[in-house]
Amino acid sequence: MTTPAPAAVDRSLPLRGLRVANFGWVWAGPVVGQTLGFLGAEVFKIESRARIDLLRMLPPFAGGVRDPDRSLSNHAGWAGNGSVTLNLKTPAARDLARRLVAVCDVVVENFGPGAMAALGLDYAELCRVRPDLVMLSMPAAGLNGPLKSVRTYGLSLSSLTGLDSITGYAGGPPVPFENAFADPFNGIMGAFAVLAALAGRERNGSGQHIDFSQQEAVMQLVGPAFMDYFLNGRIAGPRGNRHPLDAAAPHGVFPCAGEDRWISIAVASDAEWLALRAAMGDPPWAAAGELAGLDGRLRNIDSLHAQLAAWTRDCDDRELAARLQQQGIAAAPVLNIGDLLLDPHYRARGTFIEVQHPLGFGETIYGAYVKCSRTEPAVEPGPRMGRDNERVFRGLLGLSEQEYSGLVDARVIW
Repeated sequence: MTTPAPAAVDRSLPLRGLRVANFGWVWAGPVVGQTLGFLGAEVFKIESRARIDLLRMLPPFAGGVRDPDRSLSNHAGWAGNGSVTLNLKTPAARDLARRLVAVCDVVVENFGPGAMAALGLDYAELCRVRPDLVMLSMPAAGLNGPLKSVRTYGLSLSSLTGLDSITGYAGGPPVPFENAFADPFNGIMGAFAVLAALAGRERNGSGQHIDFSQQEAVMQLVGPAFMDYFLNGRIAGPRGNRHPLDAAAPHGVFPCAGEDRWISIAVASDAEWLALRAAMGDPPWAAAGELAGLDGRLRNIDSLHAQLAAWTRDCDDRELAARLQQQGIAAAPVLNIGDLLLDPHYRARGTFIEVQHPLGFGETIYGAYVKCSRTEPAVEPGPRMGRDNERVFRGLLGLSEQEYSGLVDARVIW
């Protein structure tokens, strides 16, 4: 009897065959497309030279030439997206956008409420051409409620979530959180919402409109402070590097040997404190009885941190972190941006990759942060404007050469 050969393993990317029309603006919307693209979706970023996207004008530029196709930030942030250029100020371009949506599974947009409706591209209208459409709308504060029309960038977004009220030096005024973190955070969360809606469509055949509030997603970062207020009536304020709920001490960032080198150390239990004492050689100050328990370490945290800093300042940050990790202590070197590209962990995982841009220069961009065991995406830098115009408009939508050329000349496809 012959044993049958095993069935071939399907190694195609999990979202192969899925098509996305991405109206997303700047970074958050394009990161949704990037994430879905890394998983195999065909993503078309819809943009126009009539209003060049802000991320295309963000330096540095390759070769120092200020050009929307040469922004290195754009090439990293939009990897995974394609590009078609449509001047949506024109009725003909809006008609083409609807025709494109008709052959897509997903639409993404992160404009304010009402912007898509003003273009005749809202969910109800798009469902006329694609009834089972999954559409992700991700305005700052959601599609309804008193704040639905609020205008934000990252800074005001984190202020509205309460996050800024708990960042800063202990006892000092709020120091607003660096603003760009919210964009990739919401982009990846938004992609997860799309996947959930697609799973629902697989079961029941119906699409849906996802009302994704960027503000409510970022608000999850204040969860511990919210629960402390709900349970204990305490309103959190800036605490510097101390643990937000006084659940660890020491808990901070301490200087190391070299210029601007630091290590983070967090001790959450008495057993970890004993391990840290042993790693330091059990100095007399650490053996003091008032430091034996967490309550005592919290009462003496300023002097504790000062003594610990005196010990760490002559140590190599990476070597010390590795030694403390071996003792079961949560410690890590504080990597600066220049460290990231050379870090052995990130190099081993392909976190950053070298690519050749079609315009002829090499650059470093993000690798695929969604990694699957059977597949590996081919990551290319963010696209040249209009890279996919002919393939989409002549191929997918079937425009004749004359029709296509006329729309280009009229700056509809532009």
